[in-house]
Amino acid sequence: MYTEGKSGNHTIRIDEPESMGGADHGANPLATLLVALAGCENVVAHFVAKEIQFDLRGIEFEIEGSIDPRGMMGDPSVRTQFQRVTVHAKVTTSETDERIQELQRLVDVRCPISTTLTAAGVTLIANWTKA
Repeated sequence: MYTEGKSGNHTIRIDEPESMGGADHGANPLATLLVALAGCENVVAHFVAKEIQFDLRGIEFEIEGSIDPRGMMGDPSVRTQFQRVTVHAKVTTSETDERIQELQRLVDVRCPISTTLTAAGVTLIANWTKA
């Protein structure tokens, strides 16, 4: 179940835990996707912050996804993708809550991973607050 991919000079390792038949040499594919979402939103947030003159000092993400594994295991009546992904972001800033929500809205429409999940019918719940 181990997969090793190259991206430029970087190696990405994906695996399943031993309990799922893997060797636990990397995060599983679903966790990897959620980490990629955090990375994408972080990068886009920094681009957007510069554009709107937002005092962005940092963001900490906690992202949770819910999925019904029966679809992945072959049940054709169950969607195989995440049903819901919840993004909790703690934004280190001097900005107001209203500005934080503005940043979040702009990030969500410009982050390619976020928009891909939305296009797939995944319910995205964003909860961005001041750190």
